[in-house]
Amino acid sequence: MEDFIVIGGGIAGVSAGARLSELGRVAVLEREDALAYHASGRSAALFEENYGKPSTVALNRASRAYHESADGGVLSPRGLMVVAGPEEEESFAADLAELTLEPLTPAEARAMVPILNPERVDRAGYAVDAMDIDTDRLIQHFARTIRAYGGTVRTGARVSGIARMGSGWAVETGDETIEGRMLVNAAGAWVDVVAEMAGIAPLGFTPMRRSMARLPAPGGHDVSGWPMVFGTGETWYAKPDAGALLVSPADEDPSAPIDAWADDMVLAEGLARYEAHVTEPVTRLLANWAGLRTFSPDRQLVLGPSPDDPAFIWCAGQGGYGFQSAPAASLLLADIVGGRVPEIEPEIVAALRPERFG
Repeated sequence: MEDFIVIGGGIAGVSAGARLSELGRVAVLEREDALAYHASGRSAALFEENYGKPSTVALNRASRAYHESADGGVLSPRGLMVVAGPEEEESFAADLAELTLEPLTPAEARAMVPILNPERVDRAGYAVDAMDIDTDRLIQHFARTIRAYGGTVRTGARVSGIARMGSGWAVETGDETIEGRMLVNAAGAWVDVVAEMAGIAPLGFTPMRRSMARLPAPGGHDVSGWPMVFGTGETWYAKPDAGALLVSPADEDPSAPIDAWADDMVLAEGLARYEAHVTEPVTRLLANWAGLRTFSPDRQLVLGPSPDDPAFIWCAGQGGYGFQSAPAASLLLADIVGGRVPEIEPEIVAALRPERFG
């Protein structure tokens, strides 16, 4: 019998599995043929400490040292810029305060991103500490940790049934039944589905579609040194990616838990918002895709045992913050399960526990 069965092989599941490996034997079950296939494989992969709810920001900040040291470090410089037009002063002021950005003149902003439209962009803010995250390196680091402690990471393991036993749980995956003392629900967009399979009351998570287009480098520019650029209020964003440019409409459309795809109209509207701020038109797409960012009702993570059954552990609601918060979120989960005093402040712990939903 395993000590922990973790359902979900994205960043939530593998990070939780790695931390829980210090407490017992772990088996991670991923339904797809590779880890990080869904939302984790479609992340914008940015570490920005001040991005998210206060509880998320606390997890981000507590995660930084781990990101800087894990497997030699998984962060590299990127920077973040927010741009706005003359009618967006109020929204821009809110972004400037929330993200603790340094104001830039329009000329300074164009020196960093030369395609910004001088007739549209009249203010900008910048954060130098925003970093790229090597997401694959981090996923594999956590997976290796699980295996180093004698655990297993199984892909192609589609869960077809969950049954409560006196000593724990029996999870069916095809022709195999895996038994474990505790069940960790890290199934991303499917967390409420997994809960219902286990006889646990769902908490009302909502998967939200986020679309992305990959464009050729605009105007033939070398984009490698550009920061990630947000339209104020997060109405669109653009990020360099291996010589090309990723552009997202920053959409948040509710979805069923599915293998998501981009909606053509939503993508077109988002690209139009991006185009309004730059001098280079979008002439073609190299690729497009979408992922699901799954939120709890209060848009904070949910970490800890279910009030219905202490052997059912929630690790859910990462939204768009899964990678940057993973080191601290997974440690907090292991602290709660292991009965240790968490390093995170008690009020943050309380804000993240599932019993807050009654």
